[in-house]
Amino acid sequence: MAEITAAMVKELRVRTDAGMMDCKKALVECDGNMDEAVKYLREKGIAKAAKKADREAKEGVVATVVEGNDGIIYEINCETDFCSKGDKFKTLVAEIGAALKASAAQSLEEALNVAIGGTTVEKYIAEQCAVIGENMKFRKYGRFTRQGEGCVISYIHMGGKVGVLLEVTCAKPETAASEAFQTMCKDITLHIAACAPKSVDSSSLDPAFVAEEQEIAKAQLIAEGKPEALLAKILPGKLKALYKQSCLMDQEFVKDGSMSVRQLVEKTGKELGDKLTVVAFERFQLGA
Repeated sequence: MAEITAAMVKELRVRTDAGMMDCKKALVECDGNMDEAVKYLREKGIAKAAKKADREAKEGVVATVVEGNDGIIYEINCETDFCSKGDKFKTLVAEIGAALKASAAQSLEEALNVAIGGTTVEKYIAEQCAVIGENMKFRKYGRFTRQGEGCVISYIHMGGKVGVLLEVTCAKPETAASEAFQTMCKDITLHIAACAPKSVDSSSLDPAFVAEEQEIAKAQLIAEGKPEALLAKILPGKLKALYKQSCLMDQEFVKDGSMSVRQLVEKTGKELGDKLTVVAFERFQLGA
C-alpha cells in the first residue's frame, strides 16, 4: 500500500476541488495513483473539475507570427510576470519568432534546433537566462502552412495569456479576400480562445479521451441506479453532449448561441457561394 501524504491530498484537491477526506479516500482506494484517483472522484460525482496536473502558475507569453499563407504560434515561459512585461524578454520573444518564421520548423523539436545568433534556439534561450536573470523555457510550438485558397489567421488574448492559430480554406480567391470571410475567421479565433475546444470535429477528437469519458458516464449512470439495459440507449446522448462540449464545429457559437460554429461556417459559405472548411487550429494557454 502506497503512503498517502498530505502533499498528495493537496494536489488532488487542486485538481478536482473535492473535499480533503474524499481526496484521501480516493488516494487510498487507488493506492496513491493520482490519475486513477481523479477518475475515481469523477465517477463518484465528487470531483467538480478534472484539472491537468501541470496547470501550475507559469509566467511568460504566447505569441504568433503570420505572413501570407504561413503562421506560427509559440509559448516561452519565464519565472515572473515582471519579467514577461520587460523589454529584454519581449525582445527575446520577437527575435525567436522571427527566426522560427524564417525557418521550416514544423515541430517543437525542430523549432528548438533552429539557428539563431550563431547557436540554436534552445541554447540561445539558455544563454539569455543569465542576461535576463530568470529561468526561461521554450514550451510549445505549432505551425500551419495553407495549401490553396483561404487564410491562416491568429488571435492573442489577454496580452499573451491565450493564443490561437487557425487555418480555414475555400475554393475561390475572391472568397478569401472578402470581408465576410475574414470576419468569420476572426470570429472563430475569438470563439476558440473563449471556449477552448479540443478538436475541430468528432473525427479528430482523441479516441482515448472519448473512451474514458464514456466509461466515466457509464459509471455515473450505474451509480445513479440506471438499469444496465438502458445504458445502450442513454450513452449515445451522452456522447452527443460530449461532442457539443468538446468539438469546435459542434459548439454553440460564442457570439450567437442560436447557431453552432458549423452552422456559422455553412451560412457564410452559402452567402459567398463557396465551400468553406475549418482545417485545423491550435490554442495555447499560458502554463496549461
